[in-house]
Amino acid sequence: MTKKKEHKPGSATIAQNKRARHEYFIEQEFEAGLSLQGWEVKSLRAGKANIGDSYVLLKDGEAYLFGATFQPLTVASSHVVCDPMRTRKLLLNKRELDSLFGRVNREGYTVVALSLYWKNAWVKVKIGVAKGKKEYDKRTDIKEREWQLDKSRIMKHASR
Repeated sequence: MTKKKEHKPGSATIAQNKRARHEYFIEQEFEAGLSLQGWEVKSLRAGKANIGDSYVLLKDGEAYLFGATFQPLTVASSHVVCDPMRTRKLLLNKRELDSLFGRVNREGYTVVALSLYWKNAWVKVKIGVAKGKKEYDKRTDIKEREWQLDKSRIMKHASR
């Protein structure tokens, strides 16, 4: 009997929103399911997704992913009209939705999509409750990142 091959943790990632971590302080992260159509799943399997400009819209007690682009495949389905910028419903628990609504309404936070990935056969989106960074915060983060790189280079050369 052969063992099933396990996926590497990074191999299931479909798309990441790197700009969100640069633009916002991420306070809390949630994992949410996505309500998708058939052609969207096929395009995600091909890796044709972009969540760079996406955010989460909270309305009527539900959460929606707005601004994500799933590029349709030309061979996927010819009988269905594909809308790449369609608003997609996020599947969250009631407790998680209440937490999101409370943070966004009271404290001035926003909710952004951080990454899109496969978990078993399901597409999941990692969303984060975020607060905007000021320009000097962004510069501080860049300085810190560059210092960490320089420090690792120095340590690498010192060990030779």
